[in-house]
Amino acid sequence: MAKKAFDPFEKTIPELQSAMEAGGLSALELVEYYLDRIRRYDQGGPRLNSVLETNPEARKIARALDKERARKGPRGPLHGIPVIVKDNLDTADKMHTSAGSLAMKDSLAPQDAFLVSRLREVGAILLGKANMTEWANFMTIGMKNGYSSRGGQVLNPYGPGFDPGGSSTGSGVAVSANLCAVAVGTETSGSILSPANNNSGVGIKPTVGLVSRSGIIPICATQDTAGPMTRSVTDAAILLSFMTGQDSRDPATRGQRAHPDYMRFLEPDLRGLRVGVPRVVFYEKPSKAEVAVVEGAIQALARLGAKVTDPADIPGAAQVFELRYEVLLYEFRRDLNKYFRSLGPASPIKNLKELIRYNEAHPETMLRYGQILLLAAEAAGGTHTAAYRYCRERDLEVAKGGLDEAFAKFGLDALVFPTSWGASIGAKAGYPSITVPAGYTPEGFPVGITLLGPAWSEGTLIRLAYGLEQAMRARKAPLTT
Repeated sequence: MAKKAFDPFEKTIPELQSAMEAGGLSALELVEYYLDRIRRYDQGGPRLNSVLETNPEARKIARALDKERARKGPRGPLHGIPVIVKDNLDTADKMHTSAGSLAMKDSLAPQDAFLVSRLREVGAILLGKANMTEWANFMTIGMKNGYSSRGGQVLNPYGPGFDPGGSSTGSGVAVSANLCAVAVGTETSGSILSPANNNSGVGIKPTVGLVSRSGIIPICATQDTAGPMTRSVTDAAILLSFMTGQDSRDPATRGQRAHPDYMRFLEPDLRGLRVGVPRVVFYEKPSKAEVAVVEGAIQALARLGAKVTDPADIPGAAQVFELRYEVLLYEFRRDLNKYFRSLGPASPIKNLKELIRYNEAHPETMLRYGQILLLAAEAAGGTHTAAYRYCRERDLEVAKGGLDEAFAKFGLDALVFPTSWGASIGAKAGYPSITVPAGYTPEGFPVGITLLGPAWSEGTLIRLAYGLEQAMRARKAPLTT
């Protein structure tokens, strides 16, 4: 009787590794499986448009890793696991790094982003680059989530009329549609949490400084970070464990503690953990249908043993909705110009001013939604100005100050937010968040729950998310794929 072929659909990293160890699956077969799905569902069928380009060396890398496994065994949990990374992460290979912009379509990075080199070291296979909202949605106002001049519009696999979220849109869609095992996104304010929520996935926005930003096209150093985007909390914990590390090119990573193993936090018992519900947020933002799903998740947290304080509003919460992007404007020009310089003389664009001129010279392809934020960033003063210092201090006072006071006042390990609406305040503070599927609206739109904690509390957030995930089993694969 012929042995039944292993089906990688919706499988976790441990399940894929078990199959490879048992001889029922190879890294090459896994790469072929995902490349086939990209052809059928991303380039054909519903045309999700989430993958900008695939790695022409992926099969070669997979064969080498299969041989290595046979000779010496696996390097670790990511050995032979195909990963798609957002198109603002440098990869020193035959793939381009463009932030979704046609102006950068021919740009080849001289060296890997630090986290990309970490993933290669542990045997992950870079399968491709994900489409994204152009310039991480810091080009203009009103651009649709998931649109880029280079890649076009990304679609939500749960329905073409649903918002796919941004700006790590392609990463969120690709992993949810099973076009890769796991993906990497980046966030300045909601760019991991939003597409994770909207595509029924798991997204971790780490503490700023846990994951190096060197080799990543930036928005602003005080808020930028990369993080895992997966279908399960287990995979997110594994991927995050191998993305961290101190990097001399990113001073923020000096604040890291010992190298973490987030897999040890994968336990369903939530007794002893304390969660607060900031009700002001619930009243301001999500739809009633979304709130109904999140209320069920909050009740599940309580059933699992977590102590829920409701309400636990953030002091000064009304100001949270007034947080603006001035700090991003001030830092964007500085940090983007620094990135262009890192590419050396081969960079197709040398600075922000040159990028603006390129866009103006190609309005039909580059200015579909305009470039208001690029122009504003070029006109903004430097980070040495009193105006910048005022904006930064205001953000920290409202966000970090308000969160710290809430955590202390109510004795909390985490705050729970509906969908991804806690993204802005967490991003301004530089604090970690995790989004996990909680259910769907009657129309079928995915709804997640976001947990936000103090700095370096990723382990606690993973434990909360894992317990909730195991109890609710809310995620359903999109029917379109």
